[in-house]
Amino acid sequence: MSQSPTPTDPQELRAEIERTRAELGQTVEQLAAKADVKTRAKQAVADAAGQAQHKLAGAKDQAVQAAGLVKGKALTAKQQLADSDLPAPMRRPVPLAAIVAAAAALIITVVVVVRRRSS
Repeated sequence: MSQSPTPTDPQELRAEIERTRAELGQTVEQLAAKADVKTRAKQAVADAAGQAQHKLAGAKDQAVQAAGLVKGKALTAKQQLADSDLPAPMRRPVPLAAIVAAAAALIITVVVVVRRRSS
């Protein structure tokens, strides 16, 4: 409410009453928003879900990078093994399917761990 002296003119009184009503309406709306537990809880859940999705996306990116790194190292090791002087049976490289399976297992493990932590 305003701190000014009470106006004596009827039009000024009406204007003061309207300003006071508008201020009171805003105050009531603000209090109602704070008291609306359901909406605040929904907002908190939405915020938590957004954070979890952000963390999951980061974990997926890290898993993809790790899988690429593992694949690159495996291919390098395969080439080095093929170029070595070992007998043929000992130069048998790790099958590509095993490398892909290991990378997929790594990605799945990272995703599961991140989801469990964010729950």
